[in-house]
Amino acid sequence: MATEKQRAAARKNITKAIAASKKKKTIAHLPKKTRTALGKQANKVKREKAAKS
Repeated sequence: MATEKQRAAARKNITKAIAASKKKKTIAHLPKKTRTALGKQANKVKREKAAKS
């Protein structure tokens, strides 16, 4: 399992990747790993929203 420090770094990296992709519209050009992480993050948020309603 990742340490809290690693998880914090991952969250920061995802935030940066989102900002960069919105600015440059380069989701297609991001590394596969990053795209996967963004997809997983989006699904997690979607599931949380669905669970609330």
